[in-house]
Amino acid sequence: MTFSTHTPTTTPSDGRLSPALWGLLLVLAGNMLIDALEVSVALVALPGIGTDLGLAPTQLQWVISGFAAGFGSLLLFGGRVVAILGRRPVYLAALLVFAAASLAGALAEGPELLIATRFVKGFCAALTAPTGLAIIVSAFPEGPARSRALSVYSLFGAGGFATGLLVSGFLTGIGWRWTFAFPAPVALLLFLAALRLIPAEATGRARPRRYDVAGALTLAATCLCLVLAISSGPRAGWNDPRTLGGFALAAVFALAHVRVERTSPEPLLHLDLLRYGTLVRSALGAAALNGSYLSLLLLSTLQLQQRAGLSPLQTGLAFLPASAPLVFSALFSGRMAARFGTARLIAAGATAAPLGYLLYPGDDTGTQLRYATDVLPTMLLLGAAFVLAFAAFHIQATAAVPAHRQAEASGLYQTAVQLGAALAVALTAAVYAGAGHRPALWLVVAIGLAGLLVALPGLRRTHRPSAPSTSTT
Repeated sequence: MTFSTHTPTTTPSDGRLSPALWGLLLVLAGNMLIDALEVSVALVALPGIGTDLGLAPTQLQWVISGFAAGFGSLLLFGGRVVAILGRRPVYLAALLVFAAASLAGALAEGPELLIATRFVKGFCAALTAPTGLAIIVSAFPEGPARSRALSVYSLFGAGGFATGLLVSGFLTGIGWRWTFAFPAPVALLLFLAALRLIPAEATGRARPRRYDVAGALTLAATCLCLVLAISSGPRAGWNDPRTLGGFALAAVFALAHVRVERTSPEPLLHLDLLRYGTLVRSALGAAALNGSYLSLLLLSTLQLQQRAGLSPLQTGLAFLPASAPLVFSALFSGRMAARFGTARLIAAGATAAPLGYLLYPGDDTGTQLRYATDVLPTMLLLGAAFVLAFAAFHIQATAAVPAHRQAEASGLYQTAVQLGAALAVALTAAVYAGAGHRPALWLVVAIGLAGLLVALPGLRRTHRPSAPSTSTT
């Protein structure tokens, strides 16, 4: 590894970071923070966007699912792009595109441009989030210095969602466009700092030769067609040719993706990885947890603001108990997994989530909501679910495969988590638009219970990884 002249390669013997390495870490962690808050800032702003642009819930959900689809469907492709072109140029370009997409989204006068910018920002996150972690591993010496850097990086990632709730709650009260515009100057400042601090890679390293564009496009098209078909169902009808055609196209693209990956000399994902049952169960369980969680918050933000009269800031504060506990526990997740075993933590967390959904009020009017008794218990149980299960899912997923394939397994896992969010949110919005709040809430309960059923087989044997893994989500 060859570093730029501005980034020292040494640290004190006690593991303290030099000022330049602290600067690099703050750039990477800061970008991780704005990647992580992209979903939460949009959640609180949804009612304001819907009122201003005249969007129905099935259109509004694209603000959430569009980002998740861009992140999840192109995450593996993003890793390939970085491997071929190098970390530094891709990271810098992604920051600039992210800033431009933020401004374009803030200025959007219709859903098409807004949704497109959300997808683009998801792809930018797919480029920078895993790359930031790789830069830390290569730039920081192994030992206390790297451990400290990874802890800070993980803490910023865990705090992003909670930070987004507060930022969006404040800015949406002024105007929802400020919520989408504020990441732009932040990304530009990070870009200027990154120009000086992000190290260059050594030449001569073996790199893949193929991008596998066909694999990336077919996976992205599969996800987008599914979301489009689901969202068109309540408006056009589930038997309408457009809805059925969307599902049919999704199936065609899915089959094409499998064929491309089977025949490609350098596939984005080696499909034999799916033979590891624990990895697949962990990915599906985490997808169900993340998808049901965001779906509940989607229903809740519409109910609390449109029907119970809460302000955006009050809504953001109302959601904090569901996200803030993860911030405080982020540094201890590895120790928890080592002490209690990932399977037990996952089973406990996967139980807490649907229990919280069941406690949430199904009243369509929402006029008699009492936060302390109707909403807070659900939020506390969701916070507990994420503290217990989310990191444990990732640790269990990567521990299930040989060491040399753990990076590939992590990519598959993160892809499932994001695509699960995109599909669950789209389906929940469709049921909400077609049948109302209560049936949509029961769907969220069903998704949560599905995650629990996937988690239960893991109790047959307890996984106690010798070293905790670090998640980038």
